[in-house]
Amino acid sequence: MDIQINEINGVYQIVLPTPFSVGPINVYLIKGDVVTLVDMGPKTKEAWAVFCESLKQINLKPEDIEQVVLTHHHPDHVGLLQFMPENLTVVGHPKNNPWLNKSEDFIKLHDDFFMTYFKRLGVEDWMHLPVIESMKATLSYACDNRVISHEVHDGDLLRGLEDWKILETPGHAGSHIALYREKDGLMMAGDLIIEHVSSNPLVEPPYPGESERAKALLQYHESLRKCLQLDINLVLAGHGRNVENCHALIDMRMQKQEERMSRVYEWLKEKPLTAFEISELLYPTLYKKELGLTLSVAVGQLDLLEERNLIAIDKANDVWKFFAC
Repeated sequence: MDIQINEINGVYQIVLPTPFSVGPINVYLIKGDVVTLVDMGPKTKEAWAVFCESLKQINLKPEDIEQVVLTHHHPDHVGLLQFMPENLTVVGHPKNNPWLNKSEDFIKLHDDFFMTYFKRLGVEDWMHLPVIESMKATLSYACDNRVISHEVHDGDLLRGLEDWKILETPGHAGSHIALYREKDGLMMAGDLIIEHVSSNPLVEPPYPGESERAKALLQYHESLRKCLQLDINLVLAGHGRNVENCHALIDMRMQKQEERMSRVYEWLKEKPLTAFEISELLYPTLYKKELGLTLSVAVGQLDLLEERNLIAIDKANDVWKFFAC
């Protein structure tokens, strides 16, 4: 069993295995007035065993944890909640709830949205159901029948750790938050800022009470711009190494997004395309294996272009075509 624990400015970084291509997840424990854990690993026996042994190394047990803060709802960040006491205080944005609870109504909404969405974006019919089933298989690593017991929003302080401020940072997920400690410029950023891989803004169904999907890449850029306004000395990332110069990394990532958007725009000046055709052009060897991801990237570029009034959408037929103005 590989146990990795690092202590950084009073925060314990615990590394847990995941079955996902992004690699291990970093979760963070703070022994403050309230013993607090930020994020949890996927719902696997291996992650739970490493988690329990890691706690033992710092003289704690799972039942000693008084509150868990979720940076967002993705399975590798919430799954181990399944093995924690039901009366545990779970802190996070309320948009976590549909994904944590996974009610039949929400699963139906999820499936119906993506069936219509794939059709509009020009995905070949035979691919619809396998991709949706793959998405649901990923959700199996998340917890079931849990809810946020303490909702937080932008600017809130963390109970028992009042020097940590909550920042709403949607984009990678609609539920995403980060935690920022101004006195030393430390940020626990979840998947907002990762050094070795770009955090992909993923398309999600509309949340209860909303009629349209959020434009995830636009949200993500706004969240990154929020970070550029802060004095951040070190980012404790959800995956991989800590990020020491996050402003430079943010600038580089946003520049690459601009370059990708320009490439898509040049293709659309040549001829109208569907989002699926753009995902094929962007990822000719990957799009079939990772269709949900590659479509999210394509849709993000189209959202950027539409916001800047550079493209228009022909919605006359079931399959939408995008073209340069």
